[in-house]
Amino acid sequence: MIKILLLIDYSSEFSRKLLRGLVQYSQEHGPWIFYRLPSYYKVLYGKQGVIEWVKEKKPDAIIAQWDLEGSNLLKNLNIPIILQNYKKRSDYFFNLTGDYIGTGRMAAQFFIERKFKNFAFYGNKGVVWSRERAEGYMQEIQEVGGNYFYFESDRLNENEWGNNHIKLDEWLTSLPKPVALFACDDRFALEVSEICKINGINIPHEISLLGVDNDELICNLSDPPISSVVLEVEKGGYSAGRLIHQQIKEQKNIPFNIVIDPVRIEERKSTDRYNIDNKHILTIVRHIEENFNSNLSIEALTQLVPLSRRNLEIKFKNELGTSIYQFLLKCRVDHFAKLLVNTDRLLFDIALECGFNDSKNISRVFKKMKGLSPAEYRRQNQSKVEQSGKA
Repeated sequence: MIKILLLIDYSSEFSRKLLRGLVQYSQEHGPWIFYRLPSYYKVLYGKQGVIEWVKEKKPDAIIAQWDLEGSNLLKNLNIPIILQNYKKRSDYFFNLTGDYIGTGRMAAQFFIERKFKNFAFYGNKGVVWSRERAEGYMQEIQEVGGNYFYFESDRLNENEWGNNHIKLDEWLTSLPKPVALFACDDRFALEVSEICKINGINIPHEISLLGVDNDELICNLSDPPISSVVLEVEKGGYSAGRLIHQQIKEQKNIPFNIVIDPVRIEERKSTDRYNIDNKHILTIVRHIEENFNSNLSIEALTQLVPLSRRNLEIKFKNELGTSIYQFLLKCRVDHFAKLLVNTDRLLFDIALECGFNDSKNISRVFKKMKGLSPAEYRRQNQSKVEQSGKA
């Protein structure tokens, strides 16, 4: 029977999703036994105390949040060890890592589509996943010539908040508005939300706010709720289980990266804004977003604003870089994609709800926009390890 020692934080949504994937694999290929040490164990007994515990219990593998400065102690154990990235990646152990640059690029593209010109990043000081998310974010912004602003700090805990939030407070206040702000994770995004509330900075009209991890508890503690990049964390946990199993069976210990990819953005009220100067075009955009599932026509839309059809189409294309029809189509496809992931309803029923007349049409349009058929997209993105782990 395989024995796994878990030395990770159980309080975060990321860790819980990771463990769900790992447990799912163990249930399919086990039975496995999981050991976990409480967070205070290392504080009381030090890293050497943890090592002594490992030598006594003899687990077959370890998954840990462990800074590399103390990793020499782990090298002598000669068992598969997966380290969750913090300051940098390991050259010796397995890395539980991610496409951090790709996550940053996804966030930037999301805001660029909404026509922002000012972009900000709030990061965690000295942390690889924060640094690379900022890098990917900045790369996309530089390509479109946007204005980029950067600030980083150590995460503010309850004891530090009163004294150390001042610089963050000043930075948020100084940012040109409106601004698209990408925080390195949901906890940092919540800090931004709380300081904005204190200072009377409106989210999303002055700061459009996006986080990472889609921790539903943290995101919904904010007012307004925070939009967030969704990661394939459960698939990563499943892959970690498969890798551990393979290494143990083959009696190998060859370093390998387990990469967790970003898959989509869960939109909430914190990003409910387009940076559009023309008030008539903004009226049309909002109307389409609220009524995309109805039988909208260009003629009906022209009744909402004092513009001719031709003038409306030209101004809309100038503001958003796309036609009214393509924008309507994108709204329908995006909502269709969300229902694919969050429900098990039939494709035909979802298509009707999103304003499509038949499932064949949505399948063709969906694949053109998303690069996958609806069934493939559901299989790849739905938060069910049975599907994501075996895809």
